[in-house]
Amino acid sequence: MCGRYTLRTPVDSLVERFKIEEYPSSITPSYNIAPTQEVAAVVEEDEKRKLEMFNWGLIPSWAKDPAIGNKMINARAETVSEKPSFRKAFKVRRCLILADGFYEWQKTDNGKQPYHVKMEDESPFAFAGLWEIWKNGEEIRSCTIITTGANDLMDEIHHRMPVILHPEDYALWLDPDFDEKDALTPLLKPYPADAMEAYPVSRRVNKPSNNEPSVLEPAA
Repeated sequence: MCGRYTLRTPVDSLVERFKIEEYPSSITPSYNIAPTQEVAAVVEEDEKRKLEMFNWGLIPSWAKDPAIGNKMINARAETVSEKPSFRKAFKVRRCLILADGFYEWQKTDNGKQPYHVKMEDESPFAFAGLWEIWKNGEEIRSCTIITTGANDLMDEIHHRMPVILHPEDYALWLDPDFDEKDALTPLLKPYPADAMEAYPVSRRVNKPSNNEPSVLEPAA
């Protein structure tokens, strides 16, 4: 699964890398993004790429209680196009959830050891995401991160990982007028392990309130 990640990259760099046309003037750097918080995602609307903030935890449009989003922070690549909670968004509301690292926990004899996982070149990247609009007197925009099986690097830590899209696939993934399952599903694969690296960090990251650069320091 993917239950915690980072986004420290300045908004100007994100705009350039992801070819964003509309965006907020700034995004607060976060070293420990957790479910239910607002997260930065790119959508395509009116033929423009827009950077917007979404609640992390997808709320289907038909949901009676928005609290259901707390259980929908991730969607499995193997079933995302078929499950009622996700299939409509998979067809028409796909997004890029921006990150520059994520955390995963490895089971050990001494408890779960957190790891920080990132690109070797420190560059930001995009998780494959879905988004929805929920309305009931108020409007909530929410999203979920799609996960897949682990690559060789992640397999030493956890059996699953978030789907990280390749830049050449961004346009297809974002296109709200394209809904060919047979073309979209192959994009939901493990990212090449040789482009990534992981290292253990302090268990301080277990608490979302610990949101400062020090949580990224290698564990002693």
